[in-house]
This record gives sequence, C-alpha cells and structure tokens, in this order.
Amino acid sequence: MNNMFLNLYVKFQDLRNSEEGQDLVEYALVVALVAFGATAGMGKLAGGIGTAFSTVSTKLALYLS
Repeated sequence: MNNMFLNLYVKFQDLRNSEEGQDLVEYALVVALVAFGATAGMGKLAGGIGTAFSTVSTKLALYLS
C-alpha cells in the first residue's frame, strides 16, 4: 500500500515538473480570452443589428402605408 502511494507521488512529481503541458495551458488561456472578447462584443453587435432591423422595419412600414 505504501509503495502504491510512493509511485503515485513520483508520477505526480513527474507531471508537475514536466513542461509539455504548459503549451496546452497557454492555448487554453488564449482560447478563453478570445471567447471572453467575443462574448463581450456580441452584446454590442446584437444591439446594432436590432437597431438596424428596427430602422428598416419603420421605413418599410412608412413606404407601404
């Protein structure tokens, strides 16, 4: 049982000291930043599209009546 914990500890230390996973973490942070920026920009984009459709709808209603 003690040997199993020792092996688990050694494997954990190898994973912690390994630098191979750092690239994956960096890419994940970049993706999260891009997703946050896209989400923040969607609110303004949706408001602009809603305003444009409202304007077109109002003008179309004026021309049809």
